[in-house]
Amino acid sequence: MSADGIAGEEVVMRALKLCRLVLLLALASGVGFEGVAQTLSDPSAFSSIQDRAVRSRAIFSEMARVIESPRCMNCHPATDRPTQGNDRHQHIPFTGRGEGGVGVAGGACRECHGDANFTVQEGASYQSIPGHPRWGLAPIEMAWQGKTPGEICRQLKDPGRNGGAVSNFYKSMLPRTI
Repeated sequence: MSADGIAGEEVVMRALKLCRLVLLLALASGVGFEGVAQTLSDPSAFSSIQDRAVRSRAIFSEMARVIESPRCMNCHPATDRPTQGNDRHQHIPFTGRGEGGVGVAGGACRECHGDANFTVQEGASYQSIPGHPRWGLAPIEMAWQGKTPGEICRQLKDPGRNGGAVSNFYKSMLPRTI
């Protein structure tokens, strides 16, 4: 059991369900990676894998399909400038990471990104502006662009970069060999 009383298997399954939910929400907002959302395996698909290391790698590989999507990668840039769109082009209008990852003066994320997705009027060159109450860039320590799934996995397990947010038990459920 983890510190909060959740069994390790349940933590991993919850993480996979969360990844699936993120994709479905992105799909509903018009982001456009329907193929991944429709083919993402249900968490129960991994229950028959008996070897814990093999199962954890399989689960993380499935999670990586979400993590590597533009919806996630755009806010996990390797630079101080976010990308946008399925092609991950440089963010327009120009903005930068800024203090706390919420943009720079005159280009703060909240100036365009509100608490919820916003559908743009007909005729615009894009369909919507995504939103969330805590919209901003991931800390540079959690940059994912240009990294392999194995590098991202090690990054997520590293308490020096994840702010200590991953419990030892959860860390043990993530793949050890990638």
